[in-house]
Amino acid sequence: MRDDGTLDDQYGLGGSADRSDDTPSTVQSTISLEASTPRGSLRTRFNALLNPLAARPGRTKMAVATGAVCCLGLVGGFSQIGARAASDTPSPALSAEAAQRAAVDAASRDLARESTAPAASPSIATPSATPSATVKPKPKAKPTPRRIVPVAGLDQTQMNNAKKIVQAGREMGVPRRGLVIAVATAMQESTLLNYASGVLPESQSYPHQAIGWDHDSVGLFQQRPSSGWGTVEELMDPEYATKAFLSALEEIPGWQDLPLTVAAQAVQVSAFPDAYAQHEWRANAVVKEILG
Repeated sequence: MRDDGTLDDQYGLGGSADRSDDTPSTVQSTISLEASTPRGSLRTRFNALLNPLAARPGRTKMAVATGAVCCLGLVGGFSQIGARAASDTPSPALSAEAAQRAAVDAASRDLARESTAPAASPSIATPSATPSATVKPKPKAKPTPRRIVPVAGLDQTQMNNAKKIVQAGREMGVPRRGLVIAVATAMQESTLLNYASGVLPESQSYPHQAIGWDHDSVGLFQQRPSSGWGTVEELMDPEYATKAFLSALEEIPGWQDLPLTVAAQAVQVSAFPDAYAQHEWRANAVVKEILG
């Protein structure tokens, strides 16, 4: 207190900043709030506040102790916060590991990341996504058979029958001379038409181009079933009839050196042995056209 009976205001502008006393915190708060009030009124209120505390010393000590405990609690709380903050700070090693994991996670979310699939073995060929189309070779066009032009005064039907005789002889391997003899003989016997017989109604049930009445003679060579040349069905087939004639011709010794009429008569045993010679030149022209 000053000499004038007033208290020194330790919280005033002239007070020491490091001065301490046992004034409770509540009192300090009140005094600081009233710092702007006049000094007389401040002293009056302070005395009013101090008198009850002085009258009750036990309560005064309790208030001081409570303030100290509160201060210690605040200090402890700040220290725990500081320790927790320090513990929450990652160590350099943990920081590096976290950064590495973050980089890996970022790479795993990268759309352009490198594929981890195993590389294909070089020895195993990987099929292409789009298989190449297989080019199939074009089939070779079959050659158009050459049309046989009728020659030597024959029509197309006669020329076709002559062609069948030549083809059957080629299959047997008969030389050209035998083919000419066979064609000339058919010209004389049937005019190169496949004859059925009026005497053998059965012969008319097979393909034919004319009907004759010379006993049971049938076919291109007018061969008789009764003479052992074959059945009616066989002799009505131009191929069979030709092979039967050429087989008999090949049994004649030296047939290739014989005159055409002699060779033909040796097979046919005709009543007109010299009639075959007249067809030799025509037969040569027909075989030439067919063989090309």
